[in-house]
Amino acid sequence: MNNGKLMSKLFPFLNWFPIQSVVLRDDLMAGITGALVLVPKAMAYAQLSGLPVYFGLYTALVPAFLGALWGSSRQLATGPVAVVSLMTAAAITPLAVPMTDEFVGLALLLALLVGIIQLLLGVVKLGTIVNFVSHPVILGFMNAAAIIIALSQLDMLLGIPKGRSDSFLKDIWEMFGYLPQTHWPTLAMSLLAAVLMLTLKKIPALAKPSVLIVVVITVLVSHFTGFANKEKSSAEQIATVSARNLVTTFANNEQKLNEWMAEFTSQSTRLRSASKEGNAREVINLNHAINMLTLEMDALKKSNALNQKQINRMLFARGKSLQEGKALFYLQDELPAGVESDGRAWHIKKISNREIQMSSGGDVVGNIPAGLPGVRIPHLDLDAVMVLLTSALIISLVAFMESISMAKAMATKSKQLIDPNQELIGQGIANIGGAFFQAYPACGSFTGSAINLQAGAKTGFAMVFNGLFVGVTLMFLTPYLYDLPKAVLAVIILFAASSLITPTAVKHTWQASRIDGVVVVITFVVTLLAAPHLDKGIMVGTVLSICLFLFHTMKPRVAILGRFADGSLRDARVHNLPVSSLVTAVRFDGRLYFANVAYFEDAILRAIAENPGVSYVLIVGDGINDLDSSGEEVIHSVMERLQEQGITMVFSGLKKQVLDVLRATGLLNKIGPERHFATADTALQAIFARSGAEASADPLCPQR
Repeated sequence: MNNGKLMSKLFPFLNWFPIQSVVLRDDLMAGITGALVLVPKAMAYAQLSGLPVYFGLYTALVPAFLGALWGSSRQLATGPVAVVSLMTAAAITPLAVPMTDEFVGLALLLALLVGIIQLLLGVVKLGTIVNFVSHPVILGFMNAAAIIIALSQLDMLLGIPKGRSDSFLKDIWEMFGYLPQTHWPTLAMSLLAAVLMLTLKKIPALAKPSVLIVVVITVLVSHFTGFANKEKSSAEQIATVSARNLVTTFANNEQKLNEWMAEFTSQSTRLRSASKEGNAREVINLNHAINMLTLEMDALKKSNALNQKQINRMLFARGKSLQEGKALFYLQDELPAGVESDGRAWHIKKISNREIQMSSGGDVVGNIPAGLPGVRIPHLDLDAVMVLLTSALIISLVAFMESISMAKAMATKSKQLIDPNQELIGQGIANIGGAFFQAYPACGSFTGSAINLQAGAKTGFAMVFNGLFVGVTLMFLTPYLYDLPKAVLAVIILFAASSLITPTAVKHTWQASRIDGVVVVITFVVTLLAAPHLDKGIMVGTVLSICLFLFHTMKPRVAILGRFADGSLRDARVHNLPVSSLVTAVRFDGRLYFANVAYFEDAILRAIAENPGVSYVLIVGDGINDLDSSGEEVIHSVMERLQEQGITMVFSGLKKQVLDVLRATGLLNKIGPERHFATADTALQAIFARSGAEASADPLCPQR
């Protein structure tokens, strides 16, 4: 490999050069157009992932650059997407509380693991590994994920609490119990955003920037109507004793859980050291201590989950009078006589580090740190790596499938050659680089890529300009996003999720293949039931798909052939054709390998049993695409058994790869040229020629 080819391989973006000014102008316009849509969507997807909204902008920055520079597609837009955001939340939520620093650290570690897996798969050229996750599995998973995404935003759309447990459907069911607490201004804001978005999408000139226009309008409405109304408080400001005690207990338990989690991490580290040193006694003691600590943590989590439910149902009234310069909060139905309320219904939004956030308005984005993301090295904790590894592998494959499918679709239109392995490398580098700049897992975006293509992007510079615009937003525009209602972001997510629901594709798959249809349905149901553990849906669907494929190959189609009216050989049972009394012609459709050799043998012997007077068995091998040692052995065995019964086994249409195996084992010499023919008709002509003129009336005779 010369130096030029080596440099192009290491730095694929060099192939963009030399670049004409008109191409650069088109890329600039495409990049700006895409960024106008991407900025609000990136924040929405971060909300879906359980991270502060500005992490969506971080994920739309560095990964966008790196994915464009090292990928093979010149239009693919790398950044945050709905499904991967949901899978990120599903992977980390059991391990940490969303929006916390611990959650952020695990998200960065997950991005690093995803990137490493994708990079390694690309380097060793295993881009085809995604084929193990079949289209029906992805179809069932995507439709279930879309429903989960939509349901997960109900609390934001209605302004009601939502629990957090190990069962997503249970949380949603419990959330319906909070419907009487619907915050009407939040619901009104959701409806306003939805109506605006639907209206603007019908206006061609405003369809592309519709999301940005909706964001601008709702930010202005939120700002001038005082949509957000929240303040920091403390347990001492809760005047109702029962409510104060409950909140204090919850805060104490949360602090204790954090302390126990730190102790759990410390003991796990000591356990690994003791295991390496071979200190059996210490290993036993540490295992016992860790198990006891785990039981205590689980019990405390369950207790605090019950406390959280009670806290979520509490509505407060704030007194107008101040005590020691602070307003007191009372349960609404326990407001003392003579105490005048401010007329608002308050609830506890969040309890963190004994600080209570009270709210009587809708949720807004709030403060977004101005400036570009700083370097933050993911913490490589072995326990966390082992827990996240399975999720990282699943996310890697799903993210790459989404990326490569979009890249191939665009390549068809742009007439560009796509290298799946180079795309894996590009996505891997994007996630690895992003992990060090506070980005969670990213992949190719359908929406962003489609906008790039429609806007006339010619090279990856479009995503470079896109990332630059996101950087400008982070540096200068974040103060203007303070009043952006989270309900609007939920509406954006809802519209994105609706595009993932594809009943027509499911129906088409069911009509094409009942087996694939079953895989779609089972994957869909398992994904829904297992949520938030979405990886289980993918794993169950993939294993089922592979098992059904193997089962299908274990019993391939075997046809007993007869002579059709037009002279061709067809399935005698299907077309009700007469069979020969001299020769049984059998066509085997599928590879002959260890899993189906017994079925092949039984099919041949059954065909002989059904027509015992025949002297020949013709194996029409046009459909045998492959042969392994087990297949060769069973052919040899059946041929000898039939020979003992006075029946000659003849072959026709064997392919090169099958003949190579027979030749290598010497079986082809035993068969001999007199029993191997190029076509079935040639074989039948030879058979009937040997049998004399009386055979010319046989239904299979070619001259008949």
